[in-house]
Parts: sequence; C-alpha cells; structure tokens
Amino acid sequence: MKLAVILGDGMADWPVDELGGKTPLDVANHPYMDLFAREGAFGLVKTVPDGMKPGSDTANLSVFGYDPKRYYSGRSPLEAASLGIELAQTDATYRCNLVTLSGESDLADTTMVDYSAGEISTEEARELILFLEQKLGSEGIRLYPGFSYRHCLVLNHAQTGAELTPPHDFSGKPVSGRLPSGTNESLLLHWMNEAYAVLKDHPVNKARVAAGKNPANAIWFWGEGRRPALTPFLEKTGLKGAVISAVDLIQGIGRCAEMEVVKVAGATGTFETNFAGKAAAAVDVLSRGADYVYVHIEAADECGHHGQLKEKIYSIEQIDLQVIKPVLDYLEGCGEDYAILVLPDHPTPLKIRTHSAEAVPFALYRKGDHAGRMTRYTEAEAKATGLYEPEGFRLVDRMKTRTE
Repeated sequence: MKLAVILGDGMADWPVDELGGKTPLDVANHPYMDLFAREGAFGLVKTVPDGMKPGSDTANLSVFGYDPKRYYSGRSPLEAASLGIELAQTDATYRCNLVTLSGESDLADTTMVDYSAGEISTEEARELILFLEQKLGSEGIRLYPGFSYRHCLVLNHAQTGAELTPPHDFSGKPVSGRLPSGTNESLLLHWMNEAYAVLKDHPVNKARVAAGKNPANAIWFWGEGRRPALTPFLEKTGLKGAVISAVDLIQGIGRCAEMEVVKVAGATGTFETNFAGKAAAAVDVLSRGADYVYVHIEAADECGHHGQLKEKIYSIEQIDLQVIKPVLDYLEGCGEDYAILVLPDHPTPLKIRTHSAEAVPFALYRKGDHAGRMTRYTEAEAKATGLYEPEGFRLVDRMKTRTE
C-alpha cells in the first residue's frame, strides 16, 4: 500500500473582508482537493494539543504521527538536526532569524518590519551568519548558518527556560515587551544588541539597501529546545517513509525519525517554489519503494505571514494542480492500493499574519472511495460533515486502516 500526505502549510484561514467574508480556500480553484472531500473521509482534525502553541513544529509532529505532548522538545533542535548539528542532551538550542528592524538607535525602541529580512538568499545569509559567528562566537557558543533567514544558535551545557516570542507573531509591531527574558537573557540580548550594531554596515546589507531590498540588520532568537528523541518512523508505523520539504524544521523531523529526506532544486518555501519538482520527487521515492511520503509545501503559510492574499490563493491552486494531481495520477496507475491525505498543519490567517490553533480541514481519499457528497474542500464544509479527529497524530493510523 502506498500512502501520501500533501501538507499545505497554513492553507486554512479566517473569513477575509476583501473576499466578502470568504476564505482563500473558499475562492481558490482546487478540484482535486474537492474530489477527496466529496469521495473520501472529510472533516476537521486538531493538530495542536490544548495548551501548546500553534507552531509548525507541534502541528507537523502531530501529522507525522508523533504526539507532541510526548515527543516535543522545542523547535530549534529539530532544525539543528536538519543542518547535521550534533547535540548533547545538555545543549540548549535557539532558532536565529535574520530580521529587518525599523532602525532606531536602541534595539528596544525598534519595530519588527520583516521577520524574514526580505526572504534573504541563503548565500547572503550565510555570509552574515559566519561574520557574526567569527565576531561573537566563543567556546561553548556557536552560531550555525542554515537556509535563507533561518539559522541556529547552540549553547553547550546550558539551562533552558527563556521567555521568547516568535518574530512572525508581531510583524509591524514594536519589539518592546517581546525581547528575550528569563534563562540566558543576558547572553541572548548581548548577541542581539551586538548584531544590531554591526550588521547595518555589512557590505551584504549595503548592497541590499541599494537594491531596494530589506536589510538583515538584526537577529532574533526563539524556539528554544533540547535534542529530540523520536522513535524511528519505520519502527513506529511499519512504513518506510520519505520527507520532501524546503524547510529546515520539516527536514529535521524527518532526520530525527530516520526517514529519507529529499531536497528539491528550486524549492524555496515561498509561493515561487518549485511545486512540480516536489511532486516529481514524491513520485520518485514512491516508485523506488517508499511506502509513505510526506510532501510539505510552505508557500501558503509564508503568504499568510506577509499578508499576501492573491499569492495565498495562487499557492493553494498550485498545490492542487502541480502537486496533488501528478501524485494522484501516479498512485492511480501504480497498481497498488493507496491513500492520499491533504490538509494544512494549522491556519495562518491573513488578518493576524501568524498561526492560530483551531482544527483544520482534512480530506483522506483511498482508492475506490465513493462517498458522493455535495461539498468542496473548505473550512466550513469540513466542519459541516461532523467528522472530527481530536488527536492529529492518529491520522497515520487512519490512513493505514479503513475506519470510516
């Protein structure tokens, strides 16, 4: 049996005034998602347990089949795993964003202009991160370059317990009241203040400003954690699995679960990503013997964070046409039984430009399903079915066994 998960990060939304109270899923053209909603199991699933923050870390762990209440140890160590960073159990890790702040002389007086520094290129970002590592790094404190604006700070033999705010949670708002506090506060603030003092004059940022781009004039720490301990996916599920994503976090979950991690040329994590390449990679791993493939597409989430309505709708439509269709075509022709699941990990409402924790629509279609509903794949239609899965980590078992 072949199993495929197509996860459109942040696809779900709230009603949008510019759309007359409809959501992007309401207005987007997505006939294959609609097919799964009509003919398969269709309803809502809660991917973020009560009391936990609605991050892509907790939500995707859940969809992978790992109960976040048991397995979650922080976001940054999962990203560290994707970068090949070896962590000791006593190490503390932090996600380090390159960000754009508004430019006042005192860091505490600035505003979060752009949590991604204009989606800075990986090459530019690497130069900046290595510059900061050389200037500020010391024994037991290392800053590692990652992908685009996403990087990792590791403190050896350190305590955890900092109070940290993700930068995408307050786009366009003051940083005051959101700077790190608690455990390791002085160290983190020292790095942030020093980086803010020197990054603005770096040649990379001078070139970005001259080109009309947002400079990466500051760093922001969040996502504290320790080394995770995930049961290998094959041992947990009996499935040989593969992961396809442009995002360090998702690649890190795959590595920690001992799954094959496939990187796709041109996969950017934005609405300009290589949608078709991700589908081709999924078909390839399934044809090479994988039982299960997890295709993660970040585009709609990034659009939600940036308030990009048209681009979010476009991203949903491209997921449907360029990812779901070719994967479904392969499964239909492979001669095996199959199941294909489509869902977001969490909503990323355009109104708030960050994540929310409510249940999300899922559609699970198996070869031969013919439920025959009159419905579309939207948030409201999913709720109207009455089907509700309160624990997202059980979706893997639902895919393996026909329970409806």
